[in-house]
Amino acid sequence: EPMGAREYYDYRRAIYGDITHKAILVDAAGTLLAPTEPMAQVYRTVGEKYGVKYSEDEILMRYRQAYAQPWGRSRLRYVDDGRPFWQHIVSSSTGCSDLQYFEELYHYYTTEKAWRLIDPDAKYVFEALRRAGVRTAVVSNFDTRLRPLLQALNCDHWFDAVAVSAEVAAEKPNPTIFLKACELLDVKPEEAVHIGDDRRNDLWGARDAGCDAWLWGSDVHSFKEVSFLSLSAPKLN
Repeated sequence: EPMGAREYYDYRRAIYGDITHKAILVDAAGTLLAPTEPMAQVYRTVGEKYGVKYSEDEILMRYRQAYAQPWGRSRLRYVDDGRPFWQHIVSSSTGCSDLQYFEELYHYYTTEKAWRLIDPDAKYVFEALRRAGVRTAVVSNFDTRLRPLLQALNCDHWFDAVAVSAEVAAEKPNPTIFLKACELLDVKPEEAVHIGDDRRNDLWGARDAGCDAWLWGSDVHSFKEVSFLSLSAPKLN
């Protein structure tokens, strides 16, 4: 049975005492960023001129089925630019294997048009954290498009490091990617807290690495709240 926030806080406190976090690790998609439009809507709208006939509901269902299946071509889903994996997902979701269709979608999701920052106060919070001496990093299961995407959204300078699964060759919940982020920030795992929206990948993965971890949308709901908790002590109700 997984620990609740209070039980886990008490467990960490028994081992490390009250630690003010020296570093904040943040998940990308679902925590820092979100698509501007539903994926199925984009696949359907762009795909109409390529002969895609499935409805948005059908595309979403097929996408979830394809994404949930083991990726047999490599140990990692996102290798380098992730094209083989995403070609499989797009064709499985839409029934369309047209390479031009795939490239149009692939390029779209590299631009700032496709993504938005979830928390409008993120800029001010991360800038304040860095002025306070807190180290910051993005830790994400993503392909190599993440760095240019953060640049396009003008938020890359908020972070001291970016740990991308395609570059680290480890995907969350593997502790390796969290340990790499801590190494890049020159902090011990117990001095870092990771924030993400996926219980398995973010919460359990970070805790397995020895980091503190808070679930976005449950333990914390804004980066202001993250900042307050991090700069005081990891106290959760």
